[in-house]
Amino acid sequence: MAEKTPSRQTAQSPEGPYENEPGYVRGTLQKQDLNRFLDFVVALYDESERIFGFQIAQRDMRLVIELVRNHFSGMLVTKSSLAASSGLSYGTAMRAIDAMLEAKLIVTRPRTSTGLSYSLHPSGDLISRWHAFAHRGEKLLRDVTSEVHGDRAVGRRPASEVTPGIIPPPAVLTDKLSLGRALRILVHADTTFMAMSALKRQFELILGVPIEARARPIDPLHDEIVANSKRSQSRYDLIACDLPWFGEMGHHGRLLPLDELMVEKPVDVGDIYPEALASSCHGGRQLGIPMLMTGEVLAYRTDLLEEKWIAPPRTAADVIEAARQLHAPGKGVFGVVWNGGRGTALGHSFIMMMGAFGRPIVDLERAGYGFDVAGAHGLALRPTFLSEEARQTVDYMRELIAFSPPNILDITWFERTSIYANGNAAMAYSHSLLAHLYETVPQSPAYRKTGYLPHPVGPHGRPIVPVGGYALCIPANIAQARIPSVWQALRVLTSSNAVKLYLMNGSLASSRISVSNDPEIRSISPFIGAIDDFATRGYLGMWPRPPIVGIPEIIAIAGEEIHELLAGRKGVGQALTDAQNRADAVMRKQGHY
Repeated sequence: MAEKTPSRQTAQSPEGPYENEPGYVRGTLQKQDLNRFLDFVVALYDESERIFGFQIAQRDMRLVIELVRNHFSGMLVTKSSLAASSGLSYGTAMRAIDAMLEAKLIVTRPRTSTGLSYSLHPSGDLISRWHAFAHRGEKLLRDVTSEVHGDRAVGRRPASEVTPGIIPPPAVLTDKLSLGRALRILVHADTTFMAMSALKRQFELILGVPIEARARPIDPLHDEIVANSKRSQSRYDLIACDLPWFGEMGHHGRLLPLDELMVEKPVDVGDIYPEALASSCHGGRQLGIPMLMTGEVLAYRTDLLEEKWIAPPRTAADVIEAARQLHAPGKGVFGVVWNGGRGTALGHSFIMMMGAFGRPIVDLERAGYGFDVAGAHGLALRPTFLSEEARQTVDYMRELIAFSPPNILDITWFERTSIYANGNAAMAYSHSLLAHLYETVPQSPAYRKTGYLPHPVGPHGRPIVPVGGYALCIPANIAQARIPSVWQALRVLTSSNAVKLYLMNGSLASSRISVSNDPEIRSISPFIGAIDDFATRGYLGMWPRPPIVGIPEIIAIAGEEIHELLAGRKGVGQALTDAQNRADAVMRKQGHY
């Protein structure tokens, strides 16, 4: 009887390669593999000593690991619990903890008002060192793995080299927020704030108080901010405000000016994209700190365009021609998808597309590459529905319908991105908030097969990436005693350390330049780098959705009247005239002219 052939192992054995792989020797570890492993261990020890120095011995690394692990999971650690989990004898562990406390690698924070009980936390310095150690260890492991598989890259940097621009996670506040109860936040129901929710325990540990967050869709969020401002005292400590709303919110005094607080405890505003920062101002006062910034672009399937030798479309005419060639409804692929749903969704589409045709929704004066929002007053705030560019925009939208899904006039933000992510559209007007549906999902046909362009331009337009996003604000009617602690929380939640956490947990909308350029973040999605590149080229603009009083109403009017036009219930002239008259009434009521 023939001898049975041994089956392939399902996992690598500790002794070496799989039995039927070349070079397998039963019961031995090949010399080159042993040397690689020994080199890895020595290098890892060297990195540990270089990063942590004499302050942390190798036997004390379990203390560091437990501290960091619990910090990231939002678990409180006491001196006795840390000693018990260290694997060291109690006395040895306590002496090591005391040494790290003296070296300020561990910080304490009172757990009770008496101060007799306190928790232990890794200091900002220790978190930074651990972060560097983790990166170097990961690089070492990658080096060893690439050598085993024979794919050593030519000129690859040694593992010990520090990658510049790596932002560490946030550390705990030395003192807990003095709020007496939870930090109460009103937010938008999008991926960044959902990421914050997923990180709730970690942020509760960092701030030292429970967090109660209420998430609302965009229109109900606006209504809740207005309703809250009319209460004798705010129900919320922090509010997420859509950038175009700042004119209205500032005009009606619904938000607390932050300028004096920023003098006492500054924010690194130089690291925030200028367009997002400017959008959260009103009347020369800073009313919010951007937490996320979106950019709306044209996304396109690089593989589908390449198959038909179609160049990426840079003009509106190019989009129509590309959509014509790519439109294959019989195969389940439409040429293009966009926000056609009645109301706010279509209103945004109209004013952003008109911006790419060269005209803002109000008659702002041209200033350099864009238009002057800050100095606009009087007739410069008159709506422009009767302009040549408005008519060109609706003509373009009518042409798009022929190459869009049949229900395009019902499609809004989530649907348009889902259609593109599922492979049912060759192109899509898209922004950062929902790009994770295809940028971070390998199963999506668009995954790593998507290119990005500024809004394709009309005859008189220039490349533009309209800016949106949200800033965290303090309601004007907040209890005075809560302001110092709430301001501290706002600074933490909008810091580069926190913004990076949001992006590492699902968001693709960075408000900070340093985060967009962090190598870890750049590796998540090419969309992040694309938006930063557009910023460098001067394409980002807040003027397509200017934060002026009356803009939410104008967006809603556009979304209603243009929908009537596209649905065939009104002619072009009637719809644009009706939109102009309604918008004029809004702006006159606001006293603009």
